Amino acid sequence: MYINRYAKKAIASIMCAVTVLSVAACSSTDTEDTSSGDVSYEAVEKNDSSAEATTAEAVANSDEPYVLPEGMYFSELTGEPISEDIKDQRPIAVMVDNEIKALPHYETTKADVVYEMMNSTANDRITRLMCVVKDWKSLEQFGSIRSTRPTNIILASEWNAILCHDGGPVHNDAYFAMDWAKDHISGLFSRINNGKDKEFTEYIVSGDLEREIPKANISETYNEFANEGSHFNFTDYGSEINLDEKYDRSYTANKVSLPFPHNSSTLTYNPETGLYEYSEYGEPHEDADSGEVLSFKNVILQKCSFTQLDDEGYLIYNCVGAGEYAWYLTNGVAKDVTWVKSGYTDVTKYYDENGDELEINNGKTYIALVPDDTWEKIIFE
Repeated sequence: MYINRYAKKAIASIMCAVTVLSVAACSSTDTEDTSSGDVSYEAVEKNDSSAEATTAEAVANSDEPYVLPEGMYFSELTGEPISEDIKDQRPIAVMVDNEIKALPHYETTKADVVYEMMNSTANDRITRLMCVVKDWKSLEQFGSIRSTRPTNIILASEWNAILCHDGGPVHNDAYFAMDWAKDHISGLFSRINNGKDKEFTEYIVSGDLEREIPKANISETYNEFANEGSHFNFTDYGSEINLDEKYDRSYTANKVSLPFPHNSSTLTYNPETGLYEYSEYGEPHEDADSGEVLSFKNVILQKCSFTQLDDEGYLIYNCVGAGEYAWYLTNGVAKDVTWVKSGYTDVTKYYDENGDELEINNGKTYIALVPDDTWEKIIFE
């Protein structure tokens, strides 16, 4: 185990730093949500007849070169083959309650990218998730849903995503007034009678988005604020980046513990699947219906300062900037990098010590915004 060693190294115009296995964390909750739509459902039954997708691992084990099937394209979110039918479809970015009372979650394993970050400086810095989903028309019950924060509005814009939430503090209003952030849906999703308090009963149910997106006059397809191409710099499909082979400097990271004191988030590498499995509150994060553990090929930990907005604990991360540190984890190995985000709608880019854009593996990605005041409390094992 390595704790609290951090060496910095400047380079080119992008300053990429060394950090020796100790970093930071964040979390938090909020208390205000607006009331939701009046549609009521009982528990939704799931259909397990999903088609089996071709995986990068299967391709890598084949002697034949990979040929993209007709009617497929490489997803801009994961770098994996998906149907061209949804190529121009905007993803959704869904705010998911991460309080223990909200568990278990439904269908978060269908998210392509999951962000975790402190929700306020109050409530023991509990975290909230923002799940970015490309194929949202396949969802049957997703959530539960809670309120958003200004940081989430900014990060959702990177993906040209339709933000799905239930209310939030007044600090959101100035951002929602901007053209690039106006496409969002709040408090109009379904209520599930699950025996919990009302704030834990809101979910996106099949048909909700198909109903509400046209009513809000929101385009389902990418608009003028969309960024072109893949969000990340993915390796060629079927190939793998092994950080300890590519770089002289890398670190063992079979498990990472994040300094999120309320829910104690951890990600543990499973060598059998090649994925990092997410746990919180001391238990693996399992889907309520399928029992599938929330897992990721890529893990990005991003150091970020924040500004508190009021005495209630509401805050905004200073997520537009350059030269701050980050970690990239894949295949049980961690690499120190830096991040750059040039403007509200610009994609966050990651760079290695050579000033080259970081190449990452195909698959799902977990991103944690870790407050700079707890960055050195990240623990790798």
